[in-house]
Formats: sequence, C-alpha cells, structure tokens
Amino acid sequence: MIMSNEIFLVSILFLGISFVVSAILKSKFSKYGKIPLASGLSGREIAEKMLRENGINDVKVISVNGFLSDHYNPVTKTVNLSPDVYNGRSISAAAVAAHECGHAVQHAKSYGPLVMRSKMVPAVQFSSMLVNWVLLAGMIVLATTNNATVLLIGIVIMSVTVLFTLITLPVEFDASKRALVWLEHTNVTNPEEYPKAKDALKWAATTYVVAALAAVVTLIQYIMIYLGSRDRS
Repeated sequence: MIMSNEIFLVSILFLGISFVVSAILKSKFSKYGKIPLASGLSGREIAEKMLRENGINDVKVISVNGFLSDHYNPVTKTVNLSPDVYNGRSISAAAVAAHECGHAVQHAKSYGPLVMRSKMVPAVQFSSMLVNWVLLAGMIVLATTNNATVLLIGIVIMSVTVLFTLITLPVEFDASKRALVWLEHTNVTNPEEYPKAKDALKWAATTYVVAALAAVVTLIQYIMIYLGSRDRS
C-alpha cells in the first residue's frame, strides 16, 4: 500500500530530524555546562531561590539519576534535577533548574494548558500502550478485508496522544519564558550568560516542536488512508 510506505518514509524523516536536534541539544548543554556562572550558584540553589521568590514553599528540590532527566512532578510537588544540574554551577544548570521551576510556578498559578495536560495523563498512558498495535491491526484488516473500522479506532486513540503532544508545546514554551524572565530580572545570569541560557532552552523546546510535527503529520496520513478506503468502498 502506497500510503503505508509514505508513513514509513515520513517516520524515518522525522526520526532523522529528531536525532539531529537531540544531538545539537546535547552539544549545547555540554558546551554551556562547562561555562561557570559568575554568581557561583548551583542548580539546587537557583531552583530553591526561584521557588522562594515566587512564594512557593511546598515544593522540594531533589536530585534524580540520568542526563537531561530533569522534570517537575505535580503529584509529589518535587523539582527533580539530574546530578549535573542539581550540583552544577554552570549556565546549563541555571537554565534547566529555572525551567523546571517554571513548571512549578505554572502549577501554583493553575496555568490552563498544564492543568489540561495533567488531566490527560491517565488517558495518554493508556492510549500509548495500545495505539501502535491497534493501528497495525487496522492496516492489516484494511488490506485483507477492506474494512477500516479498526483503523478508525486506532486514529481516535492516536488523536489523544497527538492532542497531548500539542498541549505540551505551550506548557514548555511558557515554562522557559518564565525561567528566562526570572533569570534576567534577578541577575542570576549576567548579560553575557543570559543569551547562552536562552539558546539552551530554545533547543530544548525545539525537540518538542519536532515531536509535535511528527505526530500531526503521521495522524493526517492515517486519516488520509481511512478516507481513501471509504472512497473505494
């Protein structure tokens, strides 16, 4: 089937783009991770300072294993920083720590997209386990019986994960915006360090954009296959 071949090619294309962006991101964070902050603050100290100055006293800053494994957990109310960020005193550490605290600020202020994304998590966890298998089954059934019902079910399930990916974009962009405004306003980063922190967060955001584009394009292709099957029936 021609469209299934196109889906494969598009998947390979976005996989390649994602690989390149991830490589650039790691290179940026590695580069800026070697530049010490003039303020001498560690990622943990920066995170605690940002939380405190935003009136957030019920969120803990903890260290977790991994590289770029940093995240904010709204359930446990913890800012989880990788060792390089938690203990680091670099531009990269400052950018990441402030970004994750940006999510904590969003949570404290009930930022709409974050609230919506949090509510979607159970559905996304369920759909992500099924979507690939249902779509595969749908393509097989369509090819053998020309029945597109299973494929339609797969498209509906996939729509949930795609919507989640799209909602993630404003959440991530807003967290970076809050982080950068705070970093500049409080002089945690000086005029020379600030553009580098901004550059690091820009590439981090780009990974989410690529993922969103890949998800949308793939969904559209499956929809086109479904519509094409209806035209043939």
